[in-house]
Amino acid sequence: MCCLFTILLLLGARAADVVWWIAQPARWSLAFSSWVWPVLGIIFMPWTTMLYVLVAPGGVKGVDWLWIVLGVVVDITFWSGGAWKNRDRVPGSTV
Repeated sequence: MCCLFTILLLLGARAADVVWWIAQPARWSLAFSSWVWPVLGIIFMPWTTMLYVLVAPGGVKGVDWLWIVLGVVVDITFWSGGAWKNRDRVPGSTV
């Protein structure tokens, strides 16, 4: 788990997800029934995917939903932060 945190800090959530999937494929198989959802999750919502894999094998209930919502918020912040930063590049932007 220490190496996972190091990869997360140095390379980001997508790299940490891929390394974790390679290191513990059984955990990912318990969380997802197909390889399609983890791949889409790693591409579009890496933090949500990571937190879902963390809580899903025991069943998602109670406080586990809080962790998944936190992952969604971080992913939305990632996608919207780039749009806010580059808003002045759009011609005719009034903001």
